[in-house]
Amino acid sequence: MPDLNFSIKGVSENPTKFVAEARNFKIIIDEPPTLGGTDHGANPVEYLLASYAGCLNVMGHLIAGELGFKLDKLEIEINGDLNPARLFGTSFDERAGFKNIQVTVKPFADISAELLQKWIDAVENRCPINDNLRAITPVGITILNN
Repeated sequence: MPDLNFSIKGVSENPTKFVAEARNFKIIIDEPPTLGGTDHGANPVEYLLASYAGCLNVMGHLIAGELGFKLDKLEIEINGDLNPARLFGTSFDERAGFKNIQVTVKPFADISAELLQKWIDAVENRCPINDNLRAITPVGITILNN
């Protein structure tokens, strides 16, 4: 199967607010007032957690179908801890990103514990966002002068 390419583009509306476009959708990224923002949208790390949950949801339902069971509902809660010191340039002792991310999934399906484990193992193995969070992904940044 050939590679798929996904992209977004956008522009900053103020120092904390960025409006991105993905296909025909607008994604507003902002910070809460406690971090100097205008609270017009979730912040970047909240979107990262939400994208992870969304990916787990899609994979969970897809793999349930492949394994021959109906997933009636899937509840997902994700949280993570990060130290904002590097973000604000006050300390470089810790990484800028999450120190840890904890995922709790609650699948609603009438299946055995063995099938449930097979399901979550496959979800974890095949979820692209999980892969990006666990493995180093090459990232290149290009600067364009106007």
